[in-house]
Amino acid sequence: MSQRIYVAGPRDPNIHTHTIIFLHGRDSECEEFASEFFESEASTPAGQPRTLLDRLPYVRWVFPSAPLLPSARFGASMSQWFDMWSVENPEEQTELQEEGLQMSAGAIRDVIRQEEELVPRHNIFLGGISQGFATALATFFSDGRELAGLIGLCSWMPLCGVANGLITSKHEESVLFNALQDVYLGQPPVNRVDPEVVKSTPVFLGHAIDDEVVPIRNGKQMRDILHDLNLMVEFHEYQDGGHWINEPDGVDGIVDFVTKICTN
Repeated sequence: MSQRIYVAGPRDPNIHTHTIIFLHGRDSECEEFASEFFESEASTPAGQPRTLLDRLPYVRWVFPSAPLLPSARFGASMSQWFDMWSVENPEEQTELQEEGLQMSAGAIRDVIRQEEELVPRHNIFLGGISQGFATALATFFSDGRELAGLIGLCSWMPLCGVANGLITSKHEESVLFNALQDVYLGQPPVNRVDPEVVKSTPVFLGHAIDDEVVPIRNGKQMRDILHDLNLMVEFHEYQDGGHWINEPDGVDGIVDFVTKICTN
């Protein structure tokens, strides 16, 4: 899948130590999303620039653009990582989702490999908003290799019914993670996942109570599934912010999360 990618930062190329690959939501595109994303500001320092670019000057931000895919519900092609019937109820008509989700996860695995030419894999974060983070999670579970961390906003667990079913089946851990890999990969794997690597990857999740696009119950369900898989999850619930990054607390949270990992 050919893919357009927009890159921002680091402020000084000589201090580039980490990369954050961040996936936009449905019906968006990389450059427009990045421009709006970087308008959000942290709470400090007062009187100075405090966007994510400013607060994380050593980070290279990579924004892939989703492909144009036919939408079964709307009868036209649109920018989306995979087709789906409803973001409010993502388990509706899940048969629409699998092919595009697996294709996009493969494309993002390629983006990660490209970034590994610049920084070690353990210095690469993977994140996204809404359908973008659902795709990021599918990418992570399909690959199962080391990353610095995951950053998700206003999202849900992709194919959560399948994931829940695997968890409640009480499989041995290795069998469970291999089964999840098969679901999101869609083809025989080259390498099997390492459950210890997956479980040791820190996860930041943010979701606003007043999100009218993806209800916060979807985000809490994702949090619970990741907890059941024994991942290290921080879940941040905000009173407002809608279907977007909360400002300034949500920006502060991402800065703190990334800084803590990058300085350890």
